[in-house]
Amino acid sequence: MELNGKIWLAKSDEKVFLEPKMANRHGFIAGASGTGKTITLKVLAESFSQLGVPVFLADIKGDLAGMCKAGVHSESMEKRINKLGIEDWRYRVFPTRFWDIYGEYGHPVRTTVSEMGPMLLSRLMDLSDVQSDVLNLVFKIADDKGLLLIDIKDLKAMLRYVGENRAEFSAEYGNMSAQSLGAIQRSLITLEDEGGAEFFGEPAIDIRDWMQRDEQGRGYINVLHSVKLVQNPTLYATFMLFLMSELFEKLPERGDAEKPEIVFFFDEAHLLFSDAPKVLVQKIEQVVKLIRSKGVGIYFISQSPSDIPDSVLAQLSNRVQHALRAYTPSEQKAVKTAAQTFRTNPAFDTQTAIMELGVGEALVSCLDENGVPGIVQRAFILPPQSRMGTITDEERRAVIDASDMKHKYDKAIDNFSAYEYFEQQNGEPEKEEERAVKQVEREEKKAARNAKKPTAAAKTVKKKKSAASKAMTRVTNSAMSTIGRELGRSIIRGIFGSIK
Repeated sequence: MELNGKIWLAKSDEKVFLEPKMANRHGFIAGASGTGKTITLKVLAESFSQLGVPVFLADIKGDLAGMCKAGVHSESMEKRINKLGIEDWRYRVFPTRFWDIYGEYGHPVRTTVSEMGPMLLSRLMDLSDVQSDVLNLVFKIADDKGLLLIDIKDLKAMLRYVGENRAEFSAEYGNMSAQSLGAIQRSLITLEDEGGAEFFGEPAIDIRDWMQRDEQGRGYINVLHSVKLVQNPTLYATFMLFLMSELFEKLPERGDAEKPEIVFFFDEAHLLFSDAPKVLVQKIEQVVKLIRSKGVGIYFISQSPSDIPDSVLAQLSNRVQHALRAYTPSEQKAVKTAAQTFRTNPAFDTQTAIMELGVGEALVSCLDENGVPGIVQRAFILPPQSRMGTITDEERRAVIDASDMKHKYDKAIDNFSAYEYFEQQNGEPEKEEERAVKQVEREEKKAARNAKKPTAAAKTVKKKKSAASKAMTRVTNSAMSTIGRELGRSIIRGIFGSIK
Protein backbone atom coordinates (compact mmCIF):
# COMPACT_ATOMS: atom_id res chain seq x y z
CA MET A 1 0.00 0.00 0.00
CA GLU A 2 1.07 3.58 -0.58
CA LEU A 3 2.45 5.34 2.49
CA ASN A 4 4.08 8.77 2.41
CA GLY A 5 4.84 8.48 -1.29
CA LYS A 6 6.49 5.06 -0.97
CA ILE A 7 5.30 1.48 -1.41
CA TRP A 8 4.91 -0.23 1.95
CA LEU A 9 5.34 -3.82 0.89
CA ALA A 10 6.06 -5.86 4.03
CA LYS A 11 6.69 -5.70 7.78
CA SER A 12 9.36 -7.36 9.90
CA ASP A 13 10.62 -5.59 12.99
CA GLU A 14 10.33 -2.51 10.83
CA LYS A 15 8.47 -1.49 7.69
CA VAL A 16 9.97 -2.65 4.39
CA PHE A 17 9.55 -0.15 1.54
CA LEU A 18 10.04 -0.13 -2.22
CA GLU A 19 11.25 3.26 -3.40
CA PRO A 20 9.19 4.42 -6.43
CA LYS A 21 12.21 6.10 -8.02
CA MET A 22 13.99 2.72 -7.95
CA ALA A 23 11.04 0.71 -9.24
CA ASN A 24 12.31 0.88 -12.83
CA ARG A 25 15.38 -1.11 -11.75
CA HIS A 26 13.06 -4.08 -12.21
CA GLY A 27 12.27 -6.88 -9.81
CA PHE A 28 11.73 -10.57 -9.21
CA ILE A 29 9.10 -12.47 -7.23
CA ALA A 30 9.89 -16.14 -6.62
CA GLY A 31 8.55 -19.03 -4.58
CA ALA A 32 6.95 -22.45 -4.74
CA SER A 33 3.27 -22.81 -5.65
CA GLY A 34 0.93 -21.68 -2.89
CA THR A 35 3.45 -19.62 -0.93
CA GLY A 36 1.99 -16.17 -1.69
CA LYS A 37 3.49 -14.90 -4.97
CA THR A 38 0.07 -13.81 -6.27
CA ILE A 39 -0.63 -11.77 -3.11
CA THR A 40 2.73 -10.02 -3.44
CA LEU A 41 1.94 -9.23 -7.07
CA LYS A 42 -1.46 -7.80 -6.10
CA VAL A 43 -0.06 -5.62 -3.33
CA LEU A 44 2.59 -4.21 -5.66
CA ALA A 45 0.07 -3.60 -8.47
CA GLU A 46 -2.35 -1.85 -6.11
CA SER A 47 0.44 0.30 -4.67
CA PHE A 48 1.70 1.39 -8.06
CA SER A 49 -1.85 2.29 -9.06
CA GLN A 50 -2.23 4.44 -5.95
CA LEU A 51 0.99 6.24 -6.88
CA GLY A 52 -0.42 7.03 -10.33
CA VAL A 53 1.64 4.38 -12.14
CA PRO A 54 -0.25 2.26 -14.70
CA VAL A 55 0.26 -1.50 -14.49
CA PHE A 56 0.07 -4.39 -16.94
CA LEU A 57 -0.12 -7.96 -15.68
CA ALA A 58 -1.09 -11.41 -16.91
CA ASP A 59 -3.80 -13.25 -14.97
CA ILE A 60 -2.67 -16.85 -15.30
CA LYS A 61 -5.14 -18.45 -12.88
CA GLY A 62 -8.02 -16.00 -13.20
CA ASP A 63 -7.67 -14.83 -9.59
CA LEU A 64 -6.39 -11.29 -10.17
CA ALA A 65 -9.66 -9.90 -11.52
CA GLY A 66 -10.80 -8.99 -7.99
CA MET A 67 -8.83 -5.75 -8.18
CA CYS A 68 -11.91 -4.07 -9.63
CA LYS A 69 -13.82 -4.76 -6.38
CA ALA A 70 -13.14 -3.74 -2.79
CA GLY A 71 -11.91 -6.40 -0.41
CA VAL A 72 -14.27 -8.16 1.99
CA HIS A 73 -13.56 -7.99 5.70
CA SER A 74 -13.06 -11.26 7.56
CA GLU A 75 -11.70 -12.50 10.86
CA SER A 76 -8.44 -13.67 9.27
CA MET A 77 -7.96 -10.29 7.59
CA GLU A 78 -8.54 -8.49 10.87
CA LYS A 79 -5.90 -10.64 12.58
CA ARG A 80 -3.35 -9.91 9.85
CA ILE A 81 -4.07 -6.17 9.89
CA ASN A 82 -3.60 -6.06 13.65
CA LYS A 83 -0.48 -8.25 13.54
CA LEU A 84 1.20 -5.91 11.07
CA GLY A 85 0.08 -2.79 12.92
CA ILE A 86 -1.60 -1.20 9.91
CA GLU A 87 -3.41 1.99 10.84
CA ASP A 88 -6.20 3.59 8.82
CA TRP A 89 -6.81 0.38 6.86
CA ARG A 90 -9.27 0.68 3.98
CA TYR A 91 -10.61 -1.73 1.39
CA ARG A 92 -10.38 -0.18 -2.05
CA VAL A 93 -11.57 -0.49 -5.65
CA PHE A 94 -8.83 0.02 -8.22
CA PRO A 95 -9.31 1.26 -11.79
CA THR A 96 -9.16 -1.91 -13.86
CA ARG A 97 -9.39 -2.84 -17.52
CA PHE A 98 -9.70 -6.39 -18.77
CA TRP A 99 -8.03 -7.68 -21.93
CA ASP A 100 -8.03 -11.04 -23.69
CA ILE A 101 -6.37 -12.16 -26.92
CA TYR A 102 -9.43 -14.27 -27.68
CA GLY A 103 -11.85 -11.46 -26.81
CA GLU A 104 -13.83 -13.66 -24.40
CA TYR A 105 -12.99 -12.19 -20.98
CA GLY A 106 -11.81 -8.72 -21.96
CA HIS A 107 -11.23 -6.31 -24.81
CA PRO A 108 -9.51 -8.06 -27.75
CA VAL A 109 -5.77 -7.58 -28.01
CA ARG A 110 -4.52 -7.61 -31.59
CA THR A 111 -1.41 -6.76 -33.49
CA THR A 112 -0.48 -6.96 -37.14
CA VAL A 113 1.88 -9.48 -38.72
CA SER A 114 4.15 -6.65 -39.87
CA GLU A 115 4.32 -5.16 -36.37
CA MET A 116 5.27 -8.46 -34.74
CA GLY A 117 8.08 -9.03 -37.22
CA PRO A 118 9.87 -12.14 -38.49
CA MET A 119 11.97 -12.98 -35.42
CA LEU A 120 9.09 -13.39 -32.97
CA LEU A 121 6.84 -14.91 -35.63
CA SER A 122 9.49 -17.54 -36.39
CA ARG A 123 9.57 -18.56 -32.76
CA LEU A 124 5.78 -18.57 -32.62
CA MET A 125 5.65 -20.97 -35.59
CA ASP A 126 8.62 -23.05 -34.35
CA LEU A 127 10.52 -22.60 -37.61
CA SER A 128 13.98 -24.00 -38.25
CA ASP A 129 16.93 -21.65 -38.74
CA VAL A 130 16.73 -22.00 -42.51
CA GLN A 131 12.97 -21.40 -42.54
CA SER A 132 13.43 -18.36 -40.26
CA ASP A 133 15.96 -16.94 -42.72
CA VAL A 134 13.48 -17.40 -45.57
CA LEU A 135 10.71 -15.72 -43.54
CA ASN A 136 13.07 -12.81 -42.90
CA LEU A 137 13.51 -12.45 -46.65
CA VAL A 138 9.74 -12.54 -47.20
CA PHE A 139 9.34 -9.70 -44.69
CA LYS A 140 12.24 -7.85 -46.32
CA ILE A 141 10.52 -8.06 -49.72
CA ALA A 142 7.23 -6.88 -48.21
CA ASP A 143 8.98 -4.00 -46.45
CA ASP A 144 10.87 -2.97 -49.58
CA LYS A 145 7.65 -2.97 -51.60
CA GLY A 146 5.76 -0.98 -48.96
CA LEU A 147 3.40 -3.89 -48.25
CA LEU A 148 2.00 -3.99 -44.73
CA LEU A 149 0.94 -7.46 -43.64
CA ILE A 150 -2.02 -7.01 -41.32
CA ASP A 151 -3.40 -10.49 -40.76
CA ILE A 152 -2.66 -14.12 -41.61
CA LYS A 153 -4.33 -14.02 -45.01
CA ASP A 154 -1.99 -11.18 -45.96
CA LEU A 155 1.05 -13.27 -45.08
CA LYS A 156 -0.38 -16.23 -46.99
CA ALA A 157 -0.86 -14.02 -50.04
CA MET A 158 2.68 -12.68 -49.70
CA LEU A 159 4.11 -16.20 -49.47
CA ARG A 160 2.21 -17.18 -52.62
CA TYR A 161 3.47 -14.09 -54.43
CA VAL A 162 7.08 -14.80 -53.44
CA GLY A 163 6.67 -18.45 -54.41
CA GLU A 164 5.33 -17.55 -57.85
CA ASN A 165 8.24 -15.16 -58.41
CA ARG A 166 10.83 -17.19 -56.52
CA ALA A 167 13.47 -17.20 -59.26
CA GLU A 168 13.41 -13.42 -59.59
CA PHE A 169 13.51 -12.77 -55.83
CA SER A 170 16.16 -15.44 -55.19
CA ALA A 171 18.47 -13.65 -57.61
CA GLU A 172 18.02 -10.37 -55.74
CA TYR A 173 17.60 -11.44 -52.09
CA GLY A 174 19.13 -14.90 -51.87
CA ASN A 175 17.96 -18.47 -52.32
CA MET A 176 14.46 -19.33 -51.12
CA SER A 177 13.60 -22.98 -51.67
CA ALA A 178 10.08 -24.13 -52.45
CA GLN A 179 10.37 -26.58 -49.55
CA SER A 180 11.04 -23.80 -47.03
CA LEU A 181 8.20 -21.66 -48.34
CA GLY A 182 5.89 -24.66 -48.15
CA ALA A 183 6.95 -25.43 -44.57
CA ILE A 184 6.24 -21.83 -43.54
CA GLN A 185 2.79 -22.01 -45.11
CA ARG A 186 2.01 -25.24 -43.23
CA SER A 187 3.18 -23.71 -39.93
CA LEU A 188 1.01 -20.70 -40.64
CA ILE A 189 -2.05 -22.93 -40.99
CA THR A 190 -1.26 -24.52 -37.61
CA LEU A 191 -0.88 -21.07 -36.03
CA GLU A 192 -4.22 -20.04 -37.48
CA ASP A 193 -5.88 -23.12 -35.97
CA GLU A 194 -4.40 -22.22 -32.56
CA GLY A 195 -5.96 -18.76 -32.46
CA GLY A 196 -3.72 -16.70 -34.69
CA ALA A 197 -6.72 -15.52 -36.67
CA GLU A 198 -7.95 -13.65 -33.57
CA PHE A 199 -4.51 -12.40 -32.55
CA PHE A 200 -3.49 -10.82 -35.86
CA GLY A 201 -5.67 -8.03 -37.18
CA GLU A 202 -6.85 -4.50 -36.59
CA PRO A 203 -7.38 -2.32 -34.69
CA ALA A 204 -3.93 -3.15 -33.33
CA ILE A 205 -3.26 -2.43 -29.68
CA ASP A 206 -1.81 0.99 -28.94
CA ILE A 207 0.53 0.51 -25.99
CA ARG A 208 -0.20 4.08 -24.84
CA ASP A 209 -3.76 3.04 -24.01
CA TRP A 210 -2.28 0.99 -21.16
CA MET A 211 -0.54 4.03 -19.74
CA GLN A 212 -3.56 6.01 -18.63
CA ARG A 213 -4.84 7.27 -15.29
CA ASP A 214 -8.36 7.72 -13.97
CA GLU A 215 -9.94 10.99 -12.85
CA GLN A 216 -8.39 10.57 -9.39
CA GLY A 217 -4.89 10.25 -10.83
CA ARG A 218 -4.59 6.52 -10.13
CA GLY A 219 -2.90 4.33 -12.72
CA TYR A 220 -5.09 1.83 -14.54
CA ILE A 221 -4.39 -1.83 -13.82
CA ASN A 222 -4.55 -3.67 -17.15
CA VAL A 223 -5.33 -7.35 -16.59
CA LEU A 224 -4.68 -9.76 -19.47
CA HIS A 225 -6.88 -12.84 -18.98
CA SER A 226 -4.38 -15.62 -19.69
CA VAL A 227 -6.05 -18.80 -18.43
CA LYS A 228 -6.58 -20.02 -22.01
CA LEU A 229 -3.55 -18.27 -23.47
CA VAL A 230 -1.02 -19.94 -21.16
CA GLN A 231 -2.18 -23.35 -22.38
CA ASN A 232 -0.15 -22.44 -25.47
CA PRO A 233 3.13 -21.53 -23.72
CA THR A 234 4.91 -20.39 -26.87
CA LEU A 235 2.09 -18.05 -27.87
CA TYR A 236 1.93 -16.66 -24.33
CA ALA A 237 5.68 -16.07 -24.06
CA THR A 238 5.97 -14.61 -27.57
CA PHE A 239 3.07 -12.25 -27.00
CA MET A 240 4.49 -10.98 -23.70
CA LEU A 241 7.88 -10.50 -25.33
CA PHE A 242 6.19 -8.56 -28.14
CA LEU A 243 4.60 -6.24 -25.57
CA MET A 244 8.00 -5.64 -23.98
CA SER A 245 9.44 -4.78 -27.37
CA GLU A 246 6.51 -2.41 -28.06
CA LEU A 247 7.25 -0.53 -24.85
CA PHE A 248 10.94 -0.42 -25.69
CA GLU A 249 10.48 0.78 -29.27
CA LYS A 250 7.58 3.21 -28.81
CA LEU A 251 8.44 5.08 -25.60
CA PRO A 252 10.86 8.02 -25.52
CA GLU A 253 13.91 8.23 -23.30
CA ARG A 254 13.11 9.65 -19.86
CA GLY A 255 16.17 9.00 -17.76
CA ASP A 256 15.69 8.68 -14.00
CA ALA A 257 12.30 9.91 -12.80
CA GLU A 258 10.48 9.97 -9.47
CA LYS A 259 8.38 6.96 -10.51
CA PRO A 260 7.96 4.68 -13.55
CA GLU A 261 5.71 5.41 -16.52
CA ILE A 262 4.37 1.84 -16.40
CA VAL A 263 5.16 -1.38 -14.56
CA PHE A 264 4.98 -4.68 -16.43
CA PHE A 265 4.50 -7.96 -14.49
CA PHE A 266 5.51 -11.13 -16.35
CA ASP A 267 4.08 -14.21 -14.58
CA GLU A 268 5.38 -17.71 -15.39
CA ALA A 269 8.55 -16.01 -16.62
CA HIS A 270 10.35 -19.30 -17.18
CA LEU A 271 8.21 -19.77 -20.31
CA LEU A 272 9.98 -16.83 -21.90
CA PHE A 273 13.36 -18.55 -21.73
CA SER A 274 12.30 -22.16 -22.26
CA ASP A 275 13.97 -23.44 -25.46
CA ALA A 276 14.73 -19.85 -26.47
CA PRO A 277 17.70 -19.53 -28.85
CA LYS A 278 20.79 -17.79 -27.50
CA VAL A 279 20.33 -14.78 -29.77
CA LEU A 280 16.82 -14.19 -28.40
CA VAL A 281 18.00 -14.42 -24.78
CA GLN A 282 20.71 -11.87 -25.57
CA LYS A 283 18.13 -9.49 -27.00
CA ILE A 284 15.90 -9.92 -23.93
CA GLU A 285 18.89 -9.06 -21.74
CA GLN A 286 19.53 -5.99 -23.86
CA VAL A 287 15.92 -4.82 -23.58
CA VAL A 288 15.83 -5.33 -19.80
CA LYS A 289 19.04 -3.31 -19.48
CA LEU A 290 17.89 -0.41 -21.64
CA ILE A 291 14.15 -0.20 -21.04
CA ARG A 292 14.48 1.29 -17.55
CA SER A 293 15.61 4.56 -19.18
CA LYS A 294 12.19 4.61 -20.90
CA GLY A 295 10.53 4.65 -17.46
CA VAL A 296 9.45 1.00 -17.56
CA GLY A 297 9.78 -1.41 -14.65
CA ILE A 298 9.68 -5.14 -15.46
CA TYR A 299 8.93 -7.66 -12.73
CA PHE A 300 9.38 -11.36 -13.44
CA ILE A 301 7.43 -13.95 -11.43
CA SER A 302 8.56 -17.57 -11.33
CA GLN A 303 9.17 -20.39 -8.88
CA SER A 304 12.94 -20.16 -8.63
CA PRO A 305 15.74 -17.74 -9.54
CA SER A 306 17.29 -20.60 -11.52
CA ASP A 307 14.39 -20.23 -14.02
CA ILE A 308 15.93 -16.95 -15.19
CA PRO A 309 19.28 -16.69 -17.04
CA ASP A 310 21.98 -15.13 -14.87
CA SER A 311 22.50 -12.30 -17.36
CA VAL A 312 18.85 -11.28 -16.95
CA LEU A 313 18.60 -12.05 -13.23
CA ALA A 314 21.48 -9.65 -12.59
CA GLN A 315 19.26 -6.78 -13.83
CA LEU A 316 16.44 -7.48 -11.33
CA SER A 317 17.26 -5.37 -8.29
CA ASN A 318 14.09 -5.50 -6.16
CA ARG A 319 13.51 -9.05 -4.93
CA VAL A 320 10.87 -10.95 -3.01
CA GLN A 321 11.61 -14.59 -2.26
CA HIS A 322 8.82 -16.78 -0.88
CA ALA A 323 9.36 -20.29 0.42
CA LEU A 324 11.12 -22.97 -1.60
CA ARG A 325 11.07 -26.69 -0.82
CA ALA A 326 14.24 -28.75 -1.11
CA TYR A 327 13.50 -32.47 -1.35
CA THR A 328 15.92 -33.30 -4.17
CA PRO A 329 19.53 -32.35 -4.92
CA SER A 330 18.42 -30.02 -7.75
CA GLU A 331 15.94 -28.29 -5.42
CA GLN A 332 18.64 -27.88 -2.76
CA LYS A 333 20.87 -26.29 -5.39
CA ALA A 334 18.02 -23.90 -6.32
CA VAL A 335 17.64 -22.86 -2.66
CA LYS A 336 21.36 -22.18 -2.40
CA THR A 337 21.25 -20.12 -5.59
CA ALA A 338 18.29 -18.10 -4.29
CA ALA A 339 20.06 -17.39 -1.00
CA GLN A 340 23.17 -16.14 -2.79
CA THR A 341 21.20 -13.46 -4.63
CA PHE A 342 20.56 -11.52 -1.40
CA ARG A 343 22.71 -9.20 0.67
CA THR A 344 23.34 -11.15 3.88
CA ASN A 345 21.55 -10.33 7.12
CA PRO A 346 23.61 -11.41 10.17
CA ALA A 347 20.38 -12.00 12.13
CA PHE A 348 19.57 -15.24 10.29
CA ASP A 349 20.85 -17.76 7.78
CA THR A 350 19.27 -16.90 4.43
CA GLN A 351 19.42 -20.41 2.97
CA THR A 352 17.74 -21.95 6.01
CA ALA A 353 15.15 -19.19 6.18
CA ILE A 354 14.00 -19.79 2.60
CA MET A 355 12.89 -23.31 3.55
CA GLU A 356 11.21 -22.15 6.78
CA LEU A 357 9.04 -19.35 5.40
CA GLY A 358 5.29 -19.64 5.90
CA VAL A 359 2.53 -18.62 3.51
CA GLY A 360 2.55 -14.84 3.08
CA GLU A 361 6.05 -14.57 4.52
CA ALA A 362 9.05 -13.72 2.36
CA LEU A 363 12.63 -12.57 2.20
CA VAL A 364 12.62 -9.04 0.82
CA SER A 365 15.43 -6.84 -0.46
CA CYS A 366 14.85 -3.58 -2.34
CA LEU A 367 17.11 -0.79 -3.47
CA ASP A 368 17.26 2.17 -1.13
CA GLU A 369 16.90 5.76 -2.32
CA ASN A 370 20.58 5.79 -3.31
CA GLY A 371 20.31 2.62 -5.36
CA VAL A 372 22.08 0.40 -2.81
CA PRO A 373 20.61 -3.11 -2.30
CA GLY A 374 19.05 -3.37 1.14
CA ILE A 375 20.01 -6.07 3.63
CA VAL A 376 17.56 -8.94 3.22
CA GLN A 377 14.62 -8.84 5.65
CA ARG A 378 12.44 -11.74 6.74
CA ALA A 379 9.01 -10.12 6.63
CA PHE A 380 5.27 -10.61 6.22
CA ILE A 381 3.72 -9.25 3.03
CA LEU A 382 0.85 -6.80 3.57
CA PRO A 383 -2.63 -7.99 2.56
CA PRO A 384 -4.25 -6.60 -0.61
CA GLN A 385 -6.95 -3.96 -0.28
CA SER A 386 -9.03 -5.27 -3.18
CA ARG A 387 -11.06 -8.47 -3.31
CA MET A 388 -9.19 -11.74 -2.99
CA GLY A 389 -9.89 -14.21 -5.78
CA THR A 390 -11.89 -13.82 -8.95
CA ILE A 391 -15.18 -12.12 -9.85
CA THR A 392 -18.40 -13.27 -11.50
CA ASP A 393 -18.92 -13.11 -15.27
CA GLU A 394 -21.60 -10.45 -14.70
CA GLU A 395 -19.21 -8.27 -12.70
CA ARG A 396 -16.52 -8.65 -15.35
CA ARG A 397 -18.95 -7.78 -18.15
CA ALA A 398 -20.04 -4.64 -16.32
CA VAL A 399 -16.43 -3.43 -16.13
CA ILE A 400 -15.82 -4.22 -19.81
CA ASP A 401 -19.00 -2.46 -20.96
CA ALA A 402 -18.19 0.64 -18.90
CA SER A 403 -14.66 0.94 -20.32
CA ASP A 404 -13.87 3.64 -22.86
CA MET A 405 -11.74 1.06 -24.69
CA LYS A 406 -14.83 -0.91 -25.74
CA HIS A 407 -15.67 1.15 -28.83
CA LYS A 408 -12.03 1.30 -29.94
CA TYR A 409 -11.09 -2.38 -29.81
CA ASP A 410 -14.11 -4.67 -29.52
CA LYS A 411 -15.02 -4.64 -33.22
CA ALA A 412 -12.48 -6.04 -35.70
CA ILE A 413 -11.72 -4.04 -38.86
CA ASP A 414 -10.60 -5.61 -42.13
CA ASN A 415 -8.75 -2.81 -43.91
CA PHE A 416 -7.36 -2.89 -47.45
CA SER A 417 -4.03 -4.70 -47.24
CA ALA A 418 -1.78 -7.11 -49.11
CA TYR A 419 -4.43 -9.81 -49.62
CA GLU A 420 -6.97 -7.38 -51.07
CA TYR A 421 -4.28 -5.77 -53.19
CA PHE A 422 -3.19 -9.04 -54.80
CA GLU A 423 -6.83 -10.00 -55.35
CA GLN A 424 -7.40 -6.67 -57.08
CA GLN A 425 -4.31 -7.00 -59.26
CA ASN A 426 -5.18 -10.57 -60.28
CA GLY A 427 -8.41 -9.27 -61.81
CA GLU A 428 -7.10 -6.15 -63.56
CA PRO A 429 -4.86 -7.80 -66.21
CA GLU A 430 -7.79 -9.82 -67.51
CA LYS A 431 -9.95 -6.69 -67.80
CA GLU A 432 -7.26 -4.71 -69.62
CA GLU A 433 -6.50 -7.56 -71.99
CA GLU A 434 -10.21 -7.95 -72.71
CA ARG A 435 -10.50 -4.27 -73.55
CA ALA A 436 -7.47 -4.48 -75.85
CA VAL A 437 -8.85 -7.52 -77.69
CA LYS A 438 -12.19 -5.79 -78.26
CA GLN A 439 -10.35 -2.78 -79.63
CA VAL A 440 -8.43 -5.05 -82.01
CA GLU A 441 -11.70 -6.54 -83.26
CA ARG A 442 -13.09 -3.08 -83.94
CA GLU A 443 -9.97 -2.14 -85.87
CA GLU A 444 -10.14 -5.35 -87.95
CA LYS A 445 -13.72 -4.56 -88.97
CA LYS A 446 -12.70 -1.05 -89.85
CA ALA A 447 -9.79 -2.38 -91.94
CA ALA A 448 -12.10 -4.70 -93.86
CA ARG A 449 -14.35 -1.79 -94.79
CA ASN A 450 -11.43 0.35 -95.79
CA ALA A 451 -9.94 -1.95 -98.47
CA LYS A 452 -8.29 0.96 -100.18
CA LYS A 453 -5.84 1.36 -97.26
CA PRO A 454 -4.74 -2.19 -96.43
CA THR A 455 -1.27 -1.22 -95.29
CA ALA A 456 -2.46 1.37 -92.77
CA ALA A 457 -5.15 -0.97 -91.43
CA ALA A 458 -2.68 -3.79 -90.99
CA LYS A 459 -0.37 -1.51 -89.06
CA THR A 460 -3.22 -0.43 -86.79
CA VAL A 461 -4.28 -4.02 -86.10
CA LYS A 462 -0.70 -5.02 -85.35
CA LYS A 463 -0.33 -2.09 -82.97
CA LYS A 464 -3.48 -2.99 -81.03
CA LYS A 465 -2.52 -6.64 -80.78
CA SER A 466 0.78 -5.52 -79.31
CA ALA A 467 -1.14 -3.48 -76.72
CA ALA A 468 -3.12 -6.57 -75.75
CA SER A 469 -0.03 -8.71 -75.30
CA LYS A 470 1.60 -6.07 -73.14
CA ALA A 471 -1.41 -5.55 -70.88
CA MET A 472 -0.38 -8.15 -68.36
CA THR A 473 3.19 -6.93 -68.23
CA ARG A 474 2.22 -3.30 -67.61
CA VAL A 475 -0.10 -4.19 -64.73
CA THR A 476 2.39 -6.57 -63.15
CA ASN A 477 5.26 -4.10 -63.36
CA SER A 478 3.19 -1.33 -61.78
CA ALA A 479 1.80 -3.52 -59.00
CA MET A 480 4.41 -2.95 -56.34
CA SER A 481 4.78 0.77 -56.96
CA THR A 482 1.00 1.18 -56.67
CA ILE A 483 0.73 -0.63 -53.34
CA GLY A 484 3.73 1.34 -52.15
CA ARG A 485 1.80 4.56 -52.82
CA GLU A 486 -1.42 3.26 -51.27
CA LEU A 487 0.12 1.87 -48.10
CA GLY A 488 3.33 3.75 -48.39
CA ARG A 489 5.50 4.37 -45.41
CA SER A 490 9.11 3.64 -44.59
CA ILE A 491 9.32 0.49 -42.49
CA ILE A 492 12.08 0.38 -39.90
CA ARG A 493 12.44 -2.63 -37.63
CA GLY A 494 13.70 -2.65 -34.07
CA ILE A 495 15.57 -4.96 -31.74
CA PHE A 496 13.14 -7.91 -32.00
CA GLY A 497 12.30 -7.27 -35.65
CA SER A 498 9.06 -5.46 -34.79
CA ILE A 499 8.16 -2.16 -36.44
CA LYS A 500 9.45 0.94 -34.67
